[in-house]
Amino acid sequence: MKSISLFVDNGTCLTKVHPFTKLMYIAAAISIPLITGRLWMFGVFIAVSLLVLASGKILKKTMPLIAFSFTILLTIFLIHGLFNQKNANVLFQIGGLKFYREGVFYALRIGLNILNMLLSFAVFVLSTKPSEFVDELEKKGFSPRFGYIVTSVFQIIPQMMGTMNTIMDAQRSRGLETEGNLRTRAKAFLPLISPVVMSSLINTRERAIALEVRGFGAGKKKTWLAERARHKGDREITILLGLCILAAVAWRIVGCL
Repeated sequence: MKSISLFVDNGTCLTKVHPFTKLMYIAAAISIPLITGRLWMFGVFIAVSLLVLASGKILKKTMPLIAFSFTILLTIFLIHGLFNQKNANVLFQIGGLKFYREGVFYALRIGLNILNMLLSFAVFVLSTKPSEFVDELEKKGFSPRFGYIVTSVFQIIPQMMGTMNTIMDAQRSRGLETEGNLRTRAKAFLPLISPVVMSSLINTRERAIALEVRGFGAGKKKTWLAERARHKGDREITILLGLCILAAVAWRIVGCL
């Protein structure tokens, strides 16, 4: 049965790294640039994330995400570069539009932060199997209900995309035009809303029944078919990332004195 998730099982070393180690990387990648307040730190972690994604052979999967983020970043640059309330010094001019230094650098900080968060989360989501991550959480004492919520978050986007594609194929087979100009696409989108919503409600009900049948709320201690041991380097990487976070905090405190 095909797994409904964004996880790419290509057998690389990145997929074998323990989920908690990758969570620690997310914490370090997001917190260190914010703590230090340096723009170049965002660039460092963006470059590291890109290298990690490339080593895991999943960089191509992140390209649509990066392309979409640049649309948001462009909007941020236009708004703050032109209309930020702190704008005072003109940085450059395009035609009659004046972009100000204060707004551009403020937008640059926001944009780098967004891109850094997207790429660091992509490292985790694309290289971590949701079921294994949930198992590790439950082994650490988290509630099965919390694990179910985490699994649902991982699965909701690909599940909705799969449902949309199935319904669109069914509508095409009935003669509905789904390609063409903007008006044609808008008319094709409206008949999809009701089936997608109804399908989501039915899937939720069926999943709830399946969970109850399998004793989800039994409250008994689970046994595990296999124990996932930490691979060589997981502990060292986790410690190193933790030390980097502490060093960033210490550096900021010393800088404020």
